[in-house]
Amino acid sequence: MNARPRYSIIAPVFNEAANLPELYRQMQQTMDSTGEPWELILINDGSHDRSGEIMRDLRRQDHRVKTVDFAKNFGHQLAVTAGLDYAQGEAVVIIDADLQDPPSVILQMIEKWKAGYEIVFAVRTERKGETWFKEFTAKLFYRIIYRITEIDIPLDTGDFRLIDRKAVDTLNTMRERHRFIRGMTSWVGFRQTGVEYVREERFAGETHYPFKKMFKFALDAITGFSYLPLQLATYVGFAIAGLSAVAALGVIYARLFLASQAFFGQATTLVVVLFLGGIQLITLGIIGEYLGRIYDEVKGRPLYVVREAQGFSDAGNR
Repeated sequence: MNARPRYSIIAPVFNEAANLPELYRQMQQTMDSTGEPWELILINDGSHDRSGEIMRDLRRQDHRVKTVDFAKNFGHQLAVTAGLDYAQGEAVVIIDADLQDPPSVILQMIEKWKAGYEIVFAVRTERKGETWFKEFTAKLFYRIIYRITEIDIPLDTGDFRLIDRKAVDTLNTMRERHRFIRGMTSWVGFRQTGVEYVREERFAGETHYPFKKMFKFALDAITGFSYLPLQLATYVGFAIAGLSAVAALGVIYARLFLASQAFFGQATTLVVVLFLGGIQLITLGIIGEYLGRIYDEVKGRPLYVVREAQGFSDAGNR
């Protein structure tokens, strides 16, 4: 009977066939150096390349490699969620399969965990191989989310982190659909600390996070952990109402005492109506974003669908 792993490594996979052999090699080298039992859980998030086949080959080579195949692409955050559901270790590490997050950093995380910390996140001091636009928008996003949320989300951190079993069990009770894992791990509390590292270039292939996905991810983060957009709609409404009252008094004064012709005609009225209409549509759009997320939650569909899972004694904790 195989020993229960002390460490579980979760790696979501989407079209990472070129990276998987090197990921396994580095992970084996790193985790074997601990001298403790570990498992590598690869979640195939609807890949279109040979990722699934390579995952199964790695599984045949090493029983510590375990695989979960989604029925379709459900997205990175739900792939991480599946990994958390299936992980059996006392400490669980989330890492990307593209090797931008070096597996060797896990050893530093383990040291912090053994020192008593229950969540250890990796802080990016440098991001190699990324465009100035992506680096700028990433830094801007982290600072905006830090300012507008009520939780303390560390700056310049991704999902690369170690999570103690107690925190994992708590996260597994949180079944919200539009997930922001790094925000959720901050929300649960526990003793947290960070380790610094340099984020490397992708080992092979191209990024699977274009601007469109990044924007959606940012929306999930903001709507999941902040009411500020809804509050801004209220503040803007009060501000416009106040300005309108002042402007109305100004118009009355001008017409009564200055004999001004500046406010006659339809141009001013048209501009004001279009401006207010734009504000109303923006407000409705903000409300719609929150309402759409409520609608998704109410439907109660499973977060993900698994076609096949190999290496597990049960069906996970979904």
